[in-house]
Amino acid sequence: MTDSITVSGLVATAPRHLVTGEGLPITSFRLASTQRRFDRSNQRWIDGETNWYTITAFRQLAINTATSVGKGDRVVLSGRLRIREWENADRSGTNIEIEADSLGHDLMWGTAQFSRTISQGMGAGNADSARDSARGSGASGADASARGESESADNSEDSDAEEEESEDRELAPATPF
Repeated sequence: MTDSITVSGLVATAPRHLVTGEGLPITSFRLASTQRRFDRSNQRWIDGETNWYTITAFRQLAINTATSVGKGDRVVLSGRLRIREWENADRSGTNIEIEADSLGHDLMWGTAQFSRTISQGMGAGNADSARDSARGSGASGADASARGESESADNSEDSDAEEEESEDRELAPATPF
């Protein structure tokens, strides 16, 4: 049985991104999660024990994580918890792993700018194209010209869609907190 868990913490290692021979994108990193409590007698915050997790993301989440998350970022994630005992000739231990279902920056500690990625026929093994798409660069002008496409037509369609979305947001009623 796999348990679901939500964790927030600090990205402790640079995310490692790879694509398997079968074309499956995988990104993994270590996460440090330290609980804090307020000590009323001393009037200050005190750090508790630090829990260490190995976080693994697959497919599109792996691609987006590799382009969006870096060492030192504060993140919050939900996923499936796996606890594995291990031993070799010299030592033994326990690995605590989380297979991420969703992952993002913890907005309690800062702000973020969201960019939606849309995979248009990209294979799972095409991490470079996905990384470019996630950064918003898309195909280069040379690629578009070689296919006989006009970049300006694509840009006008994108700007029309952005204007419609902007109008929708302006019309939505504000929700008080």
